[in-house]
Amino acid sequence: METATFERPWFRFYEPNVRKQVEVPEITLVEMFKKTASKYPDNPALIFGGKTTTYREMDILIERMAKVLVQRGIKKGDRISIFMPNSSNWVITFFAIQRVGALVVQTNPLYVESELKALLQDSGAIGIISIPQLLPRITPIQGEVGLKLIALDYLSAFSGLEGLGLADNPVYMDLQKQLLDVSLDELESPPLVSQPSDTAVLQYTGGTTGTAKGVMLTHHNLVANALQAWEWIVGQEGEERILTVLPLFHIYALTACMNLSILSGGAMIILPRFDIDAVLQHINDYEPTFFPGAPTMYVAVINHPRIKEYKISSIRCCLSGSAPLPKEVAIRFGELTGGRLVEAYGLSEASPATHLNPIFNSRVGSIGVPAPNTDAKIMDLETGLKELPPGEIGELVVKGNQVMTGYWQKPEETIAVLQDGWLYTGDIAHKDKDGFFYIVDRKKDMIITGGYNVYPRDIEEVLYTHPAVMEAVCAGISNPYWGEMVKAYIVRKEGSSVTEEEILNFCQGKLAAFKIPKQIEIRESLPKTAVGKVLRRYLVDEEREKMLQEEKAAQVQAAAAKE
Repeated sequence: METATFERPWFRFYEPNVRKQVEVPEITLVEMFKKTASKYPDNPALIFGGKTTTYREMDILIERMAKVLVQRGIKKGDRISIFMPNSSNWVITFFAIQRVGALVVQTNPLYVESELKALLQDSGAIGIISIPQLLPRITPIQGEVGLKLIALDYLSAFSGLEGLGLADNPVYMDLQKQLLDVSLDELESPPLVSQPSDTAVLQYTGGTTGTAKGVMLTHHNLVANALQAWEWIVGQEGEERILTVLPLFHIYALTACMNLSILSGGAMIILPRFDIDAVLQHINDYEPTFFPGAPTMYVAVINHPRIKEYKISSIRCCLSGSAPLPKEVAIRFGELTGGRLVEAYGLSEASPATHLNPIFNSRVGSIGVPAPNTDAKIMDLETGLKELPPGEIGELVVKGNQVMTGYWQKPEETIAVLQDGWLYTGDIAHKDKDGFFYIVDRKKDMIITGGYNVYPRDIEEVLYTHPAVMEAVCAGISNPYWGEMVKAYIVRKEGSSVTEEEILNFCQGKLAAFKIPKQIEIRESLPKTAVGKVLRRYLVDEEREKMLQEEKAAQVQAAAAKE
């Protein structure tokens, strides 16, 4: 995106030290890392499992792994999947793949065989880097997807390939053993072959149109978004400590945790998964300054019975993303912890961040204002061609350095969402006169009940204000009378005892009659993705399956009655 000369109403709400436009250097992710490693060689880069790795040590490990990959025939343009949970080696692996000019295929370690197979086939990945525990999901599909390299990351608790009977198979590689091979030091480091315009990552997402697609993000996209985020949080170079509990296969963590940390010379405090007690202990022990997370994580923090026993004052700010942040959660988090929790917004197609709330001038309920180097507007839902004024609801579209080049091998889907450089997000939103944007809901999540448009978030905001509600989500369930029926799913706070009827009564007077849920279901938990986003679609599918089973049972009963 060229240096913009336009003026926008939101610029006056930028914090004093935040620039409207940030110059994005024409460098790759590897060059970004090398610059930091040269400037802060002795700074801690990675903290994981009680071990600290400095930038100098990380640089050596990346170079050694890059040599291993070259030895195994990996070259520029190849696609390599990382299929493992967060760890120091996840980060080292990512940069080693970039170092040789290959593309990282972002892969959720929770994927089952069929999901992994579909992703590997679509991307054309020729290699996968994983851990021994996940090998049973890889081996059965190895031949079908054409994997030429399977590198396994062994921690000290595991034996090598010999223990699995794979030592003589040339496809498999014991990563730790290769990295410790002294002969590697005799090899020259591979040349830097990537260009800023080259695709660095295939970020798989359901995206704006349903089926999983590989979002092509370039080095320029990712460097730009890291710079935009760094500009926004106004951090201290070389001194930030970023709590990294969001999964790194998710674009949110890749930018807000890893790339931002590397860009700034900070340290990543890495956890393999979200466990509230472990998270609070790490906050206590390592004093992070920045905690990017998802709303469900902050819900867990504010509801922890011993939250006041932990030192959390080191956290200067928290950015909430991946799902809407309920107003009540943001308010209670601030009251309880003193930390600044503000909502941000992004999507895989934009690396991901496009909007952020000013850290010290946020508006609860808003996703904030467009980031530096970013423009945004609201377009009509019918044609997508008419820009709407403040207050009117339409589709959010964005433009900036961080916007993808397209979907991997899907030109039609690309054309559907990219028009003249503008990305059509699929999110329904509006903006106010000051330029703060508000997400109403996803296009696909909107419920049409009795002819009325209902946005789940409107209802969820009310439900979160009930003192017994810890989590809430609403979905549209097929109904012969209403078309779709609003159903709410509730998780109660520990020790609370609220009934479905009490919840419904609570909604009276707070919501229009057509928005009040027709059904309430109280559950022990809600289905979530690895990043903490509630799987609304899973609940809808669950209800559909339940209805099919009931119909079949009724048919069997009717047939039996006739006999």
